[in-house]
Amino acid sequence: MNAMFDRTARRLLGGVLLLAAIGPAFAGSIAVNPIRVNLSATQTTSPLVVRNSGAEPSVVQLQIVTWSQQDGKDVLVPSRDLLATPPIFTVPAGGSQTVRVGLRQRTAAQIEGSYRLILQEVPPPPKPEFRGLQVALRLSVPVFVAPAVAPTTALTWQANVTSTPDSHALRISSVNTGNAHVQVLGFKLFSGGVELPVASPVETAYLLPGQRREWALRLTSAPAAGSDIRIEARTDAGDVQASVAVAGP
Repeated sequence: MNAMFDRTARRLLGGVLLLAAIGPAFAGSIAVNPIRVNLSATQTTSPLVVRNSGAEPSVVQLQIVTWSQQDGKDVLVPSRDLLATPPIFTVPAGGSQTVRVGLRQRTAAQIEGSYRLILQEVPPPPKPEFRGLQVALRLSVPVFVAPAVAPTTALTWQANVTSTPDSHALRISSVNTGNAHVQVLGFKLFSGGVELPVASPVETAYLLPGQRREWALRLTSAPAAGSDIRIEARTDAGDVQASVAVAGP
């Protein structure tokens, strides 16, 4: 089962549940709080509470994976840099279990370390009369290890517009030039002091240090190439604003 779990973790590019910055996370009858772990040289361990609101006991297995990004996609690889205990446990119906995540050794890295704690439900053997598909629940909790130097967050933005007689598309990209993660919770766009109407919501996304993320937005009207737009973004590091020249196709 461990080998199968390792292979599954390697394939987790988009199948895991990516969690927001605040509030407990839920997957079926399982809830985890808090939903983001921060470790450092002065805080080498951190607890999480796993609660089971269901009517049946739930067996949960833990795994730590290194979290990196490539071409805007998450890449998860099993890691032994951190320790999560107990590695497997049963949460009784209506009960809870405290999990501890900790550093195996202090870090001297200049860039924030990024990991995820995967909580994988281990389904019980199906009953003889069972007919159907069993679904194993999975949660993915971000774990960040602070760098040995002061963490910095900085985003640089670009905008590119493409228009046809029937549609307008604006690609907004951002690069994290700091040494710690930034979670973009959303942003608004303004041209000439007027907010641009975006036809689809802006997707929440983490940008790890040195990584780039792009959002393809459909607009009912688009700014002309060469004009300037203002980006007002909400992030877990605070609100940021940037003025960006719109490039053409």
